Amino acid sequence: MKKNKYLLSPDINNPDLTKIIKGYDQENKKIDVKVIKEKSLTIFLNNQEIVTLMTIGDHPKYLAIGYLLNQNMLKSKDKIKSIIYDEDLDTVIVKTNNKTNYEKRLKKKITTSGCALGTVFGDIYEEIQKIKIVSNIKINHKWIYEISKKITLTPSLYLDAGAIHGCVIIKKNTPIIYMEDVGRHNAVDKIAGYMFLNNIKSKDKIFYTTGRLTSEMIIKTVKMNIPILISRSGFTAWGVELASKANLTLIGRAKGKRFTVLSGKHRIIKDL
Repeated sequence: MKKNKYLLSPDINNPDLTKIIKGYDQENKKIDVKVIKEKSLTIFLNNQEIVTLMTIGDHPKYLAIGYLLNQNMLKSKDKIKSIIYDEDLDTVIVKTNNKTNYEKRLKKKITTSGCALGTVFGDIYEEIQKIKIVSNIKINHKWIYEISKKITLTPSLYLDAGAIHGCVIIKKNTPIIYMEDVGRHNAVDKIAGYMFLNNIKSKDKIFYTTGRLTSEMIIKTVKMNIPILISRSGFTAWGVELASKANLTLIGRAKGKRFTVLSGKHRIIKDL
């Protein structure tokens, strides 16, 4: 299999993302263990503090933009004047031409099942149930297996240290964007921010996540207007319900050549 060329993929050689901690194995022998670092990142929209996230700290600007997009605080048509990252203060300030006041909306939030306390705001659920994804793309059985294999063979922080989630954007059967973070919602948001700032279309893409197919993952995928979502993990009932209403193809438990489809079967082509 040819080595895959990504637009962006995990930087396993970045010393700021992991550290070595001395420990002991089951036989009480001293060992060096590579572990993931966590740090806080506070996002401001204009002059208003929005949220503090726990993250591995790579791509803070993409994370900030993606978070604001997926929370409806930033619209695709909004003009971004600047994105300022202060490494010393662990903050990102996104400035737009619009006036912002989300005080009431910030109170109406739901803590999701995502790792590292993912949140979505209540009115997102209302909006998402009105969206129907329209896309003519298809995926065949062979691609599902090939996608999983290519991602598994990609050098990643998960393979290096564990304790992290990965999310990947795929075109046809080729992974092109791969993000990781301590919470899968952060990995999704970084992808959303990257795609927005680089004007990458979503209707012809496939989304892959290492995490569970929960309501939060379905909401973010539908918000990004991506028609197919794949995971090696399982489903939640609410996630499946939201996917069905939005016409999202939902493929879970994708391991080896086996998988389960609970929504959007019409986009899947059986190999000849």
